[in-house]
Amino acid sequence: MPEESDAERHGRNLRRIPASKPLARASAARNPTSRRRTGLRRAATLITLAPIAILAFTLTLALVYSVATPPSTLMLGRWLTLQSVQRDSVPLEAIAPALVQAVMASEDQRFCLHNGVDWGALREVVDDEEGPSRGASTITMQTVKNVFLWPGRSYIRKGLEIPLALMADAVWGKRRTMEIYLDVAEWGEGIFGAEAAARHWFRKSARDLTRGEAALLAAALPNPILRSAGKPTRGVRAIAGRIQSRMGQVDGLMGCLKR
Repeated sequence: MPEESDAERHGRNLRRIPASKPLARASAARNPTSRRRTGLRRAATLITLAPIAILAFTLTLALVYSVATPPSTLMLGRWLTLQSVQRDSVPLEAIAPALVQAVMASEDQRFCLHNGVDWGALREVVDDEEGPSRGASTITMQTVKNVFLWPGRSYIRKGLEIPLALMADAVWGKRRTMEIYLDVAEWGEGIFGAEAAARHWFRKSARDLTRGEAALLAAALPNPILRSAGKPTRGVRAIAGRIQSRMGQVDGLMGCLKR
């Protein structure tokens, strides 16, 4: 029997190697079910990662804002539409204590006693058929709304305010929260912050505000476009009078604002 040549052995070995199946793989790649499953997996991954990314971004901003005064979303909107903005941020010690007392008396008398959310007040308005009430909104919740969210009433926004307020209370603390609130609050068309408001309406620095002027500014806060601190109506003066009568009640509740 003749000896098998090297070429014949090589050919026989090649025949033993199983053939590849490119057509099968191409068919699988064209399979719409497979593509749909891949798309669903990617979508599920994005849905899972999106809240984590948003949370991380918000926490990063909160850490930055613990040392840098933030703009409000209303300010950003005015800048984007080329409208004027008056704002001169100042530290809390450059604002008259009377204004702090006035906003606490008007907006959140339990500011130093809760963790950013006044759960008792919130429970009282959960069943309010007219929608979320400002009475349940703490200064901390209003601050995060001004900085991170949009204006207007809605259960969605109120639901977002709660975790953001808890985070802000933990990251910023009471003093910094109050400082940011007074530096971003709106007090008229394009007028933001206590310093700009004091200079615009009373021609003086925020540190020199009287109790009466502070009460007028606090009375304007719920609707600073329709309520003017500098040109108050009889109704605004009446509200300011009630606020001024309550200011003494919060004087002993401001310990959380001390350094």
